[in-house]
Amino acid sequence: MRKCFFPIRLLYVHFLCRLGLAIDISSSMAYPAGALSNFTHFEFSFRGFHVASMEGLLQGLKFSDAKKQADIFQLIGVKAKRKGAKSKWKDTQTIYWQGVAMARESDEYKALLREAYDALATNAEFRAALLATGRKRLFHTMGKTDPKKTVLTEKEFCKLLTDVRSRLWSSDL
Repeated sequence: MRKCFFPIRLLYVHFLCRLGLAIDISSSMAYPAGALSNFTHFEFSFRGFHVASMEGLLQGLKFSDAKKQADIFQLIGVKAKRKGAKSKWKDTQTIYWQGVAMARESDEYKALLREAYDALATNAEFRAALLATGRKRLFHTMGKTDPKKTVLTEKEFCKLLTDVRSRLWSSDL
């Protein structure tokens, strides 16, 4: 029964997208869906560091070494993802900020993610792409759902984007 869920869900999301009620975020999709991918080159500052893409930031968080993190923060898209794939974070479920460890599923990590997406929202091009989604429901069906296998699940990603979008509408950012 579990195996049927995924294809049915994909059909459902595709249907919502065709109706204009949803957006399935992927770097291969047209604007704004493609622009909202973490792979997109949107520069922003986060806690005093220059970041070239959200993917670079997320992949950098997998390493305890502060210098290595700063280097990975400069990467975009697949290059960042490949660097992050070399980490062993899954073994310990530990993420790092400048050498300080935190559990992958901790409130501390969730707060760091929210702060990071708020920082990304200072980039005018990102803001424009996010606001271009209107009130459509956001999906990222290519994303993973198990937090033990990814530093950002589909649910977390879409909630962060939806929350940032809501705060932008209310001018809280």
